[in-house]
Amino acid sequence: MIYEKNKKENRKNFQLETDKIIKELNGEKPRLLLHACCAPCSSASLEYLAEHFCTDVFFYNPNISDNEEFFKRLRELERFLKEAPFAAGINVTAPEYRHSEFLEASAGLENAAEGGERCEKCFMLRLERTAKQAKKLGYEYFATTLTISPLKSPDLINACGEKAAENAELLYLPTDLKKRGRYQRSIELSKEYCLYRQNYCGCEFSKAAAQKISSKEKE
Repeated sequence: MIYEKNKKENRKNFQLETDKIIKELNGEKPRLLLHACCAPCSSASLEYLAEHFCTDVFFYNPNISDNEEFFKRLRELERFLKEAPFAAGINVTAPEYRHSEFLEASAGLENAAEGGERCEKCFMLRLERTAKQAKKLGYEYFATTLTISPLKSPDLINACGEKAAENAELLYLPTDLKKRGRYQRSIELSKEYCLYRQNYCGCEFSKAAAQKISSKEKE
């Protein structure tokens, strides 16, 4: 499992890896398909990446617990892309919502800890689908907004991305998007554009964990 392997490894500086790739572009802007989990995480990520890549967004998130939440996040993302000046010309594609795809991928891991094996399955599911979409449509790179979260392991996410890239024979852009103040910037942009900020990743398991934490804080 990627999760078990990454627990034993030292964290890499993925921002420096991103810097190196961008420098080697020599001012060219290759096409990048960015997997997006929500509008807040996309905000500062796009502000940064759109400077260096011709970027489009892929909203593939079957992990989201219900239909209402899925479309609420999608609508917020679509609104943000229309309103933010640096998102001009960026298109978003959203495959049909099928929560069953996530449930099948995570079967047997319902009681796994947050950030563990169930999350690995979820990351792989979404990144493999993004890689396939990018390959199909002729993008040179793909990446994900997931690394902007301070609650998620960039080591695990990037390992999943590299594996998905290998399977698709495509370039993956390693990132740690929360670096250099971008997580704080995402909070600022969320306030500026009045974006809906959820307090859980998306699935029913992360939702239950967030509710449990909230209940304890109120005690």
